[in-house]
Amino acid sequence: MFAKKNGILVSFFFFSIEVLAQNLHLPKREFRAVWIATVQNIDWPSKRGLSSEVQKQEFVNILNDHQKTGINAIMLQVRPSADAVYGKSRELWSMFLSGKQGVAPQPLYDPLDFAVIEAHKRGMELHAWFNPYRATNDTIDSNTAIQHITRTKPEWFFTYAGKKYFNPGLPEVRNYIIGIIMDVVRNYDIDGVHFDDYFYPYPGKTPLPDSASFVQYGKEFSSIDDWRRNNVDVLIKTLSDSIHAEKRYMKFGISPFGIWRNQKDDPEGSETNGLSGYSALYADAKKWLTEGWIDYINPQVYFPFNYPAAAYEKLVDWWSNVANGKHVYIGHSVYRAMEDRDGWRDKQQLPNQIRYLRQNPRVQGSVFFSSKSLTNNLAGFKDSLRNDYYKYPALLPQMIWMDAVPPLSPLKLKASRVPGGVLLKWSEPIAVRDGEVAYGYVIYRFDKNERIDINNPEHIIHVSFNAKTTTYTDSSDKQSGKYIYLVTSIDRMKNESTPSNAATVKVKK
Repeated sequence: MFAKKNGILVSFFFFSIEVLAQNLHLPKREFRAVWIATVQNIDWPSKRGLSSEVQKQEFVNILNDHQKTGINAIMLQVRPSADAVYGKSRELWSMFLSGKQGVAPQPLYDPLDFAVIEAHKRGMELHAWFNPYRATNDTIDSNTAIQHITRTKPEWFFTYAGKKYFNPGLPEVRNYIIGIIMDVVRNYDIDGVHFDDYFYPYPGKTPLPDSASFVQYGKEFSSIDDWRRNNVDVLIKTLSDSIHAEKRYMKFGISPFGIWRNQKDDPEGSETNGLSGYSALYADAKKWLTEGWIDYINPQVYFPFNYPAAAYEKLVDWWSNVANGKHVYIGHSVYRAMEDRDGWRDKQQLPNQIRYLRQNPRVQGSVFFSSKSLTNNLAGFKDSLRNDYYKYPALLPQMIWMDAVPPLSPLKLKASRVPGGVLLKWSEPIAVRDGEVAYGYVIYRFDKNERIDINNPEHIIHVSFNAKTTTYTDSSDKQSGKYIYLVTSIDRMKNESTPSNAATVKVKK
């Protein structure tokens, strides 16, 4: 009996040490994102036909909730099906806003402009999420406006499994899609362009109806499969060149299906036995990394640990090993946390997945599907993030191949007591490095007995994406004592300067 109790005590001791170690070593830099899906009103707006003011308030509420959870990036679906959740587009307004394709939200506003501004206010990046090839979600004529591209250019499309898709083998289709995406790159202050796993459609019971296009355009390829993969490759390569030429800070990332290829089909594949993006969707994501066409890969590893066909741990390790120096953000299926099946019955499945990826220095973060699953706190996962894994803020990871030069430090930091808190004031850096001025600031607070260490995220109290605002009021509830403040500058790529001078203030309760 004593031995059993002793064993319990020892287990509890090591569990406590583990939790303490996690809290002491939370990363200062980590990509923490959610997908906000607009298709079928999965996440936002909550339903079609809401007024613009209600849509805006819903979006603000979503961001506020995620900000409290520690999320620092949003993947907003702006083109669910050859339509637009934004105003400056050659395509029609999405039906998921007004309820009818081609009808603008009322009163008129631009949802993407609004979303970018609100995300940046909260220190969050916003990546515009596109579906490149899906053109309709059904074949019901009344759901498609007469001016829709499927009606004005019917020769560009094929119908498959109850939906219409752009034919990726047509050069004019690729040019059109690139133009659509580049319109957003030029016209909006987004931080990245994001694709999900939908390239060629997931395989159904019948062959894809593109053999005529292969005869016309695929003569140099030995198989129609290789031709299809090349069609996607050309789109990715051309987009990558175009995006980075237009805005050198713009990130381009893709979220492929979790399995590239199975090892049984390719010795370079993963130890898995499931559908592969390479064969089923003609998406050669490993090639895109090898060629350096994308800045991050966000594989949808929607599987639990030790899953026989596709184990989470094996896929995380595989993707990290083929990243070629680019970022890896793991896609997690929060909605599956409620499933009554092996692996997901364990409510520690998702927290353990976060712990596992943090042990791998070649993995830089996570993206969660979808927003509603997280805000609804399925399986208590939001609580786990807020209370432990995302307890402190994190800066976004640096992409040193794009820009590794930090901005100069803020100047003349001063701190003074004011009603309701401590007012901080500073001056912008007076010079620039590599042609860039500061993009925003990070504010740190220490009490007089703490070691000054800006690598510890526990001391971050605010992240700003607005270089022109050089004041901040710390209104948090503090004990009486002496506090030390520092401010750093960050540039658009989130490179961070050395700290400003220290400012000290005494607080009395």
